[in-house]
Amino acid sequence: MKVTFERVIPDEKSSFRTIHNHSPISEFKWEYHYHPEIELVCIISGSGTRHVGYHKSNYTNGDLVLIGSNIPHSGFGLNSIDPHEEIVLQFKEEILQFPEQETEARSIKNLLELSKYGIQFYPNVKEAILPRLKLMLESEGYKRYLLLLEILFELSKCTDYEILNKEIMPYTIISKNKTRLENIFTYVEHHYDREINIEDVARLANLTLPAFCNFFKKATQITFTEFVNRYRINKACLLMAQDKSISECSYSCGFNNVTYFNRMFKKYTEKTPSEFVKSFVQNKVNIDLKVDEVKIKAGF
Repeated sequence: MKVTFERVIPDEKSSFRTIHNHSPISEFKWEYHYHPEIELVCIISGSGTRHVGYHKSNYTNGDLVLIGSNIPHSGFGLNSIDPHEEIVLQFKEEILQFPEQETEARSIKNLLELSKYGIQFYPNVKEAILPRLKLMLESEGYKRYLLLLEILFELSKCTDYEILNKEIMPYTIISKNKTRLENIFTYVEHHYDREINIEDVARLANLTLPAFCNFFKKATQITFTEFVNRYRINKACLLMAQDKSISECSYSCGFNNVTYFNRMFKKYTEKTPSEFVKSFVQNKVNIDLKVDEVKIKAGF
């Protein structure tokens, strides 16, 4: 798992960039990246994974997230299935200069400060903002800029949102032990569906077992075993959202014991697998497949 710097080029005759993605997800790279521009991501429909800073969880039936400058994040097509459609705005804070004493200016500035933690807005906010975002795709010049201000002002007034991180993640933190951690995370990505021997992973990291355990806990604030369990439960949630059976999800995600799978699922989602499936079916619009925040200091 690598993190890259993304160079954002504003649209022609514009001070910011607007993206409308509706091609097959196989055509896009959903890598972990960062850029100086603030980013507003609106997933019109569909499900996938939101990974912003330290926070990693799943969304269903669309999403609306505001991400601050230089906050590492993945593309929201991560773990999604077709059809996937999204509108993305990328802009620098300096294009929003206006008198500080204005109430509107203060509210938008407060919103942008909060965006450094990552803000996920509730579905009702997404539905209210979506018409303006669609209109922006058809607009040019000052009308497009005014739409951006309108969207930010409306978001700054609403209270229906969730803060994704408890602290700001400096993008520079990812450079420390980057290669070693990338190898570990990639190994888990490729082997989560089978038994993982921690001694094999320690050898991969070129560390003794005690040194590896200390290194991983210090870098991620959780043990390696807990990380693997969280990763597997996250994958199981996605499979259940696709109507896979509980036992099939258990074995497909590396749990050889359904009882243990049920216990881990309850621990990280606060629901049993059966309760999760029932909630998802009955409340598909509002259900959040959140597996609990994984605060990984290395940036995964």
